[in-house]
Amino acid sequence: MTAGGVLLEARDLSFGYTPAEPILEGWSAEFPAGSMTALTAPSGRGKSTLLYLLGLMLRPSRGEVLVNGHDLAWGRDAERARARAQQFGFVFQDAALDATRTVLDNVTETALYRGEPRRESERAARELLERFGVDLPVHRRPGQVSGGQAQRIALCRALLHAPAIVLADEPTGNLDPSTAALVVGALREHARAGNAVVIVTHSPEVAAASLSRIVL
Repeated sequence: MTAGGVLLEARDLSFGYTPAEPILEGWSAEFPAGSMTALTAPSGRGKSTLLYLLGLMLRPSRGEVLVNGHDLAWGRDAERARARAQQFGFVFQDAALDATRTVLDNVTETALYRGEPRRESERAARELLERFGVDLPVHRRPGQVSGGQAQRIALCRALLHAPAIVLADEPTGNLDPSTAALVVGALREHARAGNAVVIVTHSPEVAAASLSRIVL
């Protein structure tokens, strides 16, 4: 961890799919340990793009993305992939589960990239599924579960290795109020355990539940 406990930092980030139409220009922010930050803005302002930049899934046109003080924006693909697997957890709006794999395999998928023993990762996955009320056979396929259950499964996948950084893109967008409250509560708990959580959201309730807010 860097001095001051900053786990994730953006410095002077700029990005555009075409040079004539920049989406972000000179954007900077810090996300310290223990923080849960809501990123809010009208549609089309680049919130999801920013999350992909912070998560090392896109490279900026200019600027730095520091993970524990190390700039990985311009790192090698293997280095960035390793950081994503070890340091990050991702929650997407549509859950992004693999329909060809079982619920259990979807939760433990990232453990393969970290080289963790399968038995240990499966035990941890089952504990998370029970904790978040995913009351269904773990060998069921994602196409056989409800939207709310799918998002809980995605949350279990993101939290499986207790990542230092969690990035969530509209994690409550398609959920009923009770499931949304469960997801937000779990993310707040994860932040308070000394991690950094960044949430892209349109929801005033999610923004209000976050510990800080950035308007793009």
